[in-house]
Amino acid sequence: MQRTEIVEFAKIISNKLATHKSTHTSSLPPLSEGGGGGFSLRRGWGRPYDFLFFDLDNTLWDFSVNSREALKQTLEKLDLIGQLDSFDEYFLLYEQINESLWSDYRAKKITKQALITERFSRSLETFHVTNQDWEGINRLYLEYMALQTRLLPGAIETLSYLKAKGYQMHIITNGFKEVQNAKLRNCGLIGFFGKVFISEEIKNTKPHREIFEHALKTTNAPKKKSIMIGDSWETDIEGALAFGMDQVMFLNNGQNKVPDSINPIRISPYTSQLEIKPKTKTWFINGIADLVTIL
Repeated sequence: MQRTEIVEFAKIISNKLATHKSTHTSSLPPLSEGGGGGFSLRRGWGRPYDFLFFDLDNTLWDFSVNSREALKQTLEKLDLIGQLDSFDEYFLLYEQINESLWSDYRAKKITKQALITERFSRSLETFHVTNQDWEGINRLYLEYMALQTRLLPGAIETLSYLKAKGYQMHIITNGFKEVQNAKLRNCGLIGFFGKVFISEEIKNTKPHREIFEHALKTTNAPKKKSIMIGDSWETDIEGALAFGMDQVMFLNNGQNKVPDSINPIRISPYTSQLEIKPKTKTWFINGIADLVTIL
């Protein structure tokens, strides 16, 4: 890859992020005069990966911001928000309950029906909001979710650059079919990806190996030329790692957590790589734009 291409890409990302109302800054490594350091993005033959599998929520699509706004709009539409002492306090409780239920759902301890009803019944009843159509609340919430379009900084620019370089990109996401595809269409991401693998349709969630196996088989992607990019250590990284596939842990400047045993080992301010499992690489990046440093 030519140095001028690297500089141009860095300028695009830097200019875009400078206008974004976020504390995120792109952590692109210094450029080396001899071409031996920093970036290693190559076209076609000789590059380490050709197939890029992305998580969606909180990797590309800003789930944290979008879900909060969708939930607020839902409660406003149903005239329920005025019954809460504090929406901020309610949302914190909702997040805790929702994550706990999703953990049980991934472990196949509860059904989808239990997840979508209990996350609202348990959280709202704590605030003395009772006798509601919990399924109806969930349905409206998912409709508003699909309309939210905030992305993580640098997502569009990085995907555009990778697509131009000929990478085959796909989505592997835990979620429900009625909302995930709509989110991709409405936020402008759908055109970057060949296939979208949704856990509900595959009938297996990350971190179970079946969803990774299905995705690679469907796309004819060799495991050693494929890499999984995601924000969740438990679902994205451990799942791909157990499957024997290289992974990229998106740290989002420390917002996404990794096990304490891993933290002391990561010493690079930009990207770093470990061999947690023999013959499998685990990469760490702070921002999505940093993907170009390892591809």
